[in-house]
Amino acid sequence: MTFQPSEPFVPAAGLRGPHAQTIYASLVRPTRVPPLRRERRDLPDGDFVDLDTFDGPTGAPHVVVLHGLEGSSRAGYVTEVLRGAAKRGWGATAINFRSCSGEPNRLARAYHSGDTADTLLLMADVRSRITGPMLAVGFSLGANVLCRLLEETGDRAPVAAAASISAPYDLDACCRKLDGGGGFHWLYRERFLRTLKSKARAKLRRFPGAFDGTRMEAARTIRGYDDVVTAPLHGFRGAEHYYREASAGPRLADIRRPTLLLSSADDPMLEAPVIPPSARDNPFLSVVLTEQGGHVGFVAGHALRPYFWAETQALTFFERVLAR
Repeated sequence: MTFQPSEPFVPAAGLRGPHAQTIYASLVRPTRVPPLRRERRDLPDGDFVDLDTFDGPTGAPHVVVLHGLEGSSRAGYVTEVLRGAAKRGWGATAINFRSCSGEPNRLARAYHSGDTADTLLLMADVRSRITGPMLAVGFSLGANVLCRLLEETGDRAPVAAAASISAPYDLDACCRKLDGGGGFHWLYRERFLRTLKSKARAKLRRFPGAFDGTRMEAARTIRGYDDVVTAPLHGFRGAEHYYREASAGPRLADIRRPTLLLSSADDPMLEAPVIPPSARDNPFLSVVLTEQGGHVGFVAGHALRPYFWAETQALTFFERVLAR
C-alpha cells in the first residue's frame, strides 16, 4: 500500500525550525484523555507493566500505543492518539514500559529500544480481549520497538497495521547526533540523562552492584550511559552491541504488515538519512518523509491553536488500511 497524506504538512507560523517544532510540541500538546482503566500485567520474570486502556464497541478497531524514551501513557503524543481513537469510536491501550508508569518496576532491568518481548506479550493479551482489528503506533524509541517486533514476527505479526513516527532506525547514529553538539542537543541530552540517572540511582539502592555507579554518575553522553547501564542490565556487551542488535533499520525488509514510516528530514535527534533508503524496497511500507517537523513535532495550524499532523496521519493511514 502506498499512502499519501490527507494533506501536506505545513508548519505553524513561527514554528518552522526543528527545535521549535520539537520543543513546542512537547510543551503544548494537551494531556486530557478519555476515561481510562489502569491495568497491571504481571510478567513471566516476576516484573510488571501498567496499561491504560478504554474499550470500543464490539468489533471496533483497537489501537496500541508505545511511548518514547522516558515517556509514558501521559505523554502528549500518546494522549493525542487516544483522543483520536475515541473520536472514531475505537478502543485503545497505551503501554507504559517497565519503570515508566509512575512506580518503579520490581527488577534491576527496565526497558530498551529493542525490547520486544514485553510488548508482544501485552499485544497478545489485548488481542484476546478485543473483537476487532488491532493496530499499533509507536513514537521515537517506541517506534523502533514496534518495528523490531514487526520484523521479528513477520507474517505472524499480531497487528493489522502499524505506524512508526520519528523512529531512531539507526541507534548508533542517533546517539552520535544527540551526543555530538551543544545548545539544544545539550538540552535534549541532559533532559534524558536527568531522569535516566535518577532511576539508575534508585536501582543501585535496591540492587547494589547491578552496574558501576561511579561510571554512571560520570557519564555525560547517552552512549556513555547506555554503555554502563542499559547494556549490562539487558544482556548486551556494551553500547555498540546494544545499538547493533536493537536498531530496526537494517531489518525493515522483514516487515509483513502495512506500516507507515513517518519522519522529518530535519529531525534534530537523527542523522540523515533518517529513514533508511532500503525501506522503499518493501511494498508493505509507506514512507512519508517531510522536510520539516522536528522530532515527534509536526505542529501545524496556528501556534495558539495547534494541530498535530503526524498523529492525524497515522490514524488516517489505519482508516485506509481497514477500508481495503
